[in-house]
Amino acid sequence: MDYQPPPFFSRGPAPLVRLGFFVSLAVLLMVLDGRFRYAESIREVIALLAYPLQRAALAPGELLGATADFFTTQVALKQENDQLKAKDLVAASDLLTLQALRAENAQLRRLLEARERVPRRSTLAEILYQGRDPFSRKVIIDKGGQQGIEPGQAVIDDIGVVGQVTRVHPLLAEVTLVTDKEQRTPVEVVRNGLRAVIYGGGDKGTLDLSYTAANADVQADDLIVTSGIDGVYPPGLPVCKVTKIERDPAYSFAKITCIPAAGTDQNRQVLVLTREAGLPPPPAEAEPLVVAPKQKRPKKRE
Repeated sequence: MDYQPPPFFSRGPAPLVRLGFFVSLAVLLMVLDGRFRYAESIREVIALLAYPLQRAALAPGELLGATADFFTTQVALKQENDQLKAKDLVAASDLLTLQALRAENAQLRRLLEARERVPRRSTLAEILYQGRDPFSRKVIIDKGGQQGIEPGQAVIDDIGVVGQVTRVHPLLAEVTLVTDKEQRTPVEVVRNGLRAVIYGGGDKGTLDLSYTAANADVQADDLIVTSGIDGVYPPGLPVCKVTKIERDPAYSFAKITCIPAAGTDQNRQVLVLTREAGLPPPPAEAEPLVVAPKQKRPKKRE
C-alpha cells in the first residue's frame, strides 16, 4: 500500500480568487432569490429552527428588564397609593365640612321658616359655648345688649322652646335652658287645654310636670306647648312631650316626665324673641313687701 504524507503546504486557489468567487455567487443567489423567491421556504425553516436560540439569547435581557420594571412599578404604586391616601383624607375632611355646612344651612332655613310663623320680631343668634357652672343648664350666645337683647326674652329654635335670656352683656348674653332646674314655664296640654307649670329636670336633660293632680287627664305622648299667660313665650310653642307617667295612690300628685321638643343640646342657631309690647322687664330680685301698721283713730266723745 502506497502511503504518502500530506503535503506540508496545501495548494489551492488564491484568496482573492476565492473571495471573488463567493462574492459573485452571493450576488447571483440574491438576484435569483429577488426574482424567483426560491429561498423563501429555506428561510422559514431556518427561522423556525433559530427561534429557540433567539429566545434563549434574549431571555437574560428580558428577565433583567422585567425585574427592573417590577421594582419600578412597585415604587410607583407605593407613591401613588400614598398620594391617594392623602387625597382621601383631604376629601374626607372636606366631606365632613360639607355635611356640617349642609346641616347648618338646613337649620338656618328652618329657623327662617319659624321666624315667619312666630308673631314677634326675633334676632338670629349662635350658641358659642356652654356655661361654666356644671350644675346649671346655661349657654352663651353671640348677641348682647348692643344688638337689643334684654333679660327675659324667649329663645327658641325651629322646633320649640330653648330657654330664656337671664343675663345680658354688651356683646354676649346668657340663656338659661328650659331644662334648668330653676326654670319654670307655664304650659298647657294640646289635647285638652289643661294648664300647668313645667319644671326643668337639671342634669337629666328632661322636664317634670310637677304638682299635677294624680287624676289629671294627662297621657303618654301628649304634646305640651306654652300657654302664653306669662307674657314671655308666645302661646302655642312646643315645649316637650310626655314620656312617662307614675301615679301612686299614696301621693296627691302624679310624677310626669317629659322630653324637650327643641334641640336644647344639639342646634347652635337660635332665635331670640322680642318681649310683648306693654310688658315691663322682669325685676332682678323680688324685694319683700313691707306693710305699714294701721294707726288707730281716736274715738269721738259723745
